[in-house]
Amino acid sequence: MTVLVTGGAGYIGSHMVWELLDVGESVVVLDRLSTGFEWAVAPEAKLVVGDVADKELVASIIRDNKVDAIIHFAGSIVVPESVADPLAYYENNTSKTRTLIETAVREGVPHFIFSSTAAVYGGAGLEPVREDARLAPESPYGLSKLMSEWMLRDAALAHPLRYTALRYFNVAGADPRGRTGQSTPGATHLIKVACETALGKRPFMQVFGTDYPTPDGTCMRDYIHVSDLAAAHRLALQRLRAGGGSLVANCGYSHGYSVLEVIDSVRRAFGRDFEVKMGDRRPGDAAAVVANSDLARAELGWTPQRDDLDQIVTDALAWERILTAKNSARG
Repeated sequence: MTVLVTGGAGYIGSHMVWELLDVGESVVVLDRLSTGFEWAVAPEAKLVVGDVADKELVASIIRDNKVDAIIHFAGSIVVPESVADPLAYYENNTSKTRTLIETAVREGVPHFIFSSTAAVYGGAGLEPVREDARLAPESPYGLSKLMSEWMLRDAALAHPLRYTALRYFNVAGADPRGRTGQSTPGATHLIKVACETALGKRPFMQVFGTDYPTPDGTCMRDYIHVSDLAAAHRLALQRLRAGGGSLVANCGYSHGYSVLEVIDSVRRAFGRDFEVKMGDRRPGDAAAVVANSDLARAELGWTPQRDDLDQIVTDALAWERILTAKNSARG
């Protein structure tokens, strides 16, 4: 059987492809390459360029490759952008996910793993948030993902489909073997921005808000290494194939770091200082979001291997250097 990975040419998706290939899975990637890269897809995987909302294309991929599971990463992820253009996010994240679920049901795909987000909780505070916490997204991005979760829930009740929705906290780092990493130009992920600034790719980095109700006034986030996140998806697939029921679970390390703590970690890893400017708050940003990941650990047997901010930063910085060399070689 084959796993279909949507968005497999992107940041998290490309790590997922390697994670699956490393354990002998057959993988097909569907990506329209709007933000992903053909070169980021592992050569052992089959790449199909197209949109998840193309019903006939997706159906043919499922039939031709005997797909028994879909891992769905494709979507838009920038919170301020979702505030400025909410309808685009409801189209790309919610409407297209509905179409993909419909195709999966029609073609008899039994297993579906969905890339959700901690943004479904809104501003959850400093205490680790559980899956049964109040759902109160503060951005169209968060709401677009929550609506997709609801559609999956209802589809699974009505059809022979079982799913896992993993609510990511802040994904960072890169493949420790240097095979892939965060490569999107203009990315807004804090650790990538800090690494780019350290290497001189940006003249300075901006801190958005210094008056939040946190110990140092800057936002706090639970940073999870992308390789640990990919492992959680692999374990979720294993659980579904073994007959496990549908599940919604957080993926994080259950402790947070502030923006300033992240910047200090990058400075340590780089060995030199770089310019940081303090600015106003950004629309849609919550003060603090930290995961309670007990459910994922218990249900998936997930044991994170890279729960260390300095290691996450070291891997991210190493990838940023590799990416610089790749871009120079391509001219």
